[in-house]
Amino acid sequence: MDDFFLILSLISFLAFVIGMIKPGIVLSWSPEAKRKRKYVVIYFGTATVAFFILFGITTPPTKEIAVKSEVLETEEQAEEEAKNEAEEQAKIDAEEQAKKEAEEQAKIDAEEQAKKEAEEQAKKEAEEQAKIEAEEQAKKDAEEQAKKEAEEQAKIEAEEQAKKEAEEQAKKEAEEAAKNAETMAQTQAVQMAQDYLNYTSFSRPGLIAQLEYEGFGNADATYAVDKLQVDWQAQAVQTAQDYLDYSAFSRTGLIQQLEFKGFSNADATYAVDNLQVDWRAQAVIMAQDYLDYTAFSRSGLIQQLEFEGFSNEDAAYAVDEVGL
Repeated sequence: MDDFFLILSLISFLAFVIGMIKPGIVLSWSPEAKRKRKYVVIYFGTATVAFFILFGITTPPTKEIAVKSEVLETEEQAEEEAKNEAEEQAKIDAEEQAKKEAEEQAKIDAEEQAKKEAEEQAKKEAEEQAKIEAEEQAKKDAEEQAKKEAEEQAKIEAEEQAKKEAEEQAKKEAEEAAKNAETMAQTQAVQMAQDYLNYTSFSRPGLIAQLEYEGFGNADATYAVDKLQVDWQAQAVQTAQDYLDYSAFSRTGLIQQLEFKGFSNADATYAVDNLQVDWRAQAVIMAQDYLDYTAFSRSGLIQQLEFEGFSNEDAAYAVDEVGL
């Protein structure tokens, strides 16, 4: 019988050792929650001790000391292993507790961080909204100010326009009044100036001088000429054509002649350039006129034509044409 308990004790001890390494192997028959070293100690440690005690009881007296020694050693080993298991379990529990606390703390920290970020985001959005509203208000104020200024400007311009129109109306009325108040001498001067322009062309200074020659004062003569509103460029063109109808001229000579008659250089130049004159033909005519009343050498006639304003090329051409 003692051998039987010894075998059971050894089996229990073997299961105990295996269970301390891999509890799930020897406790596969128990619930998942009890597959731990603690229950290995409880089940197999206790069984080992119990079988050793039964082995000791059934062992003959000669073997009691050895069995007792083995039982003590087994109990001490079991206690040591139980202690180690308890410390290991305590360490595991402490780690799990620390892990749980760390997770809880991380969760709290995450919630606080999320709350802080939400508050900052809300603050930022509020600032952005305030900025947008301020910009919109500033824009609205600027538009209102611009509108107000535009209205003021329009009002000022309208007043200025009305003032200008009133001044123009007053000026027109004054001119009408002055026209109606025209003296007899001025009326006669106007009539005579128009008569002169009806049969010949004049420059402005030339027509004023002609009226003064007729006995009108400078003021009345000037009044009459300016009242007619003459196109002096057209007068210059007509005068230039009249000169060309009875005499030959170079371009510069004709401009100078028109200036001598009182036309401005601009009007004289305009008139000459608008006649489309063949200046070489004019040089030929003038060369022939000179030869008709006096003798010239070839070079002398060329110089005379150049003096009259013709280019050397046109003068040489004219002299060749008259056979000199």
